[in-house]
Amino acid sequence: MAHPALEIKNLNAWYDDHTHVLKGIDLTVMPGQVIGLLGDNGSGRTTTLRSLLGLTGTRTGSVRVNGVESIHMPPQKIAHLGISYGPDEHTLAEDLSCEENLLKPMQATETLGGGMSLAGIYELMPLLRHFRHHPVAHLSTPERQLLAVAKVLRQGTNILLLDEISDSITPNIAHILSHAISTLKTQGYTIVMADHQPGAAAQVTDYFHVIKNGQLLNSFSPAPSWDELETPPAPPPAASPMPLQPSCSPAPDSSR
Repeated sequence: MAHPALEIKNLNAWYDDHTHVLKGIDLTVMPGQVIGLLGDNGSGRTTTLRSLLGLTGTRTGSVRVNGVESIHMPPQKIAHLGISYGPDEHTLAEDLSCEENLLKPMQATETLGGGMSLAGIYELMPLLRHFRHHPVAHLSTPERQLLAVAKVLRQGTNILLLDEISDSITPNIAHILSHAISTLKTQGYTIVMADHQPGAAAQVTDYFHVIKNGQLLNSFSPAPSWDELETPPAPPPAASPMPLQPSCSPAPDSSR
């Protein structure tokens, strides 16, 4: 049986100022699952993602990434376990084109044998092929987010942590991201998304977990789509005819 991609038990985290920000997080994510963390600003959703990468202060508990305990590892070693965070637009070089950014040497995870090919990126996100020679400085914020996600996939990750990806994206970019996440899911990628709303990928999300004050409150599956809700139910099977009841009338008296 496959081990979980992420197995988090009693995760507590503190900022460097000793603020207790995560309080006993328990979460298991299997390979190929898409999970959403929903919460208001300050709820701990972004901190949860950053803590998985060792980017907060002190951590206690257990965080197993692809079967390897990482709670005491530095961030550089955790990244080599095949887990990445995005979209981080600060990793993009403004003076380079989209394609040059994607080809720029990166620290690929040796354990996974490198990242997605350039051809694979363009098949997954065709808009980036159209923009491949455009300088990053000329891209809109949603287009930069798309490029930043693609750059993470070039690193060789199989666990993708996406933070607030629905903020300020256009309907076109939302459609591209939803399709990309759906495709990555079928290819076995594990995706955890943190946001204040379900977002464009709600229909391919396996579970949503609500987080508040650094604690997971409850979980639920996404609602069915409008198409599913508007599909009329199948008619019930035809009722079988009622069997004829035997007559209870007395037999005629032949003696009369």
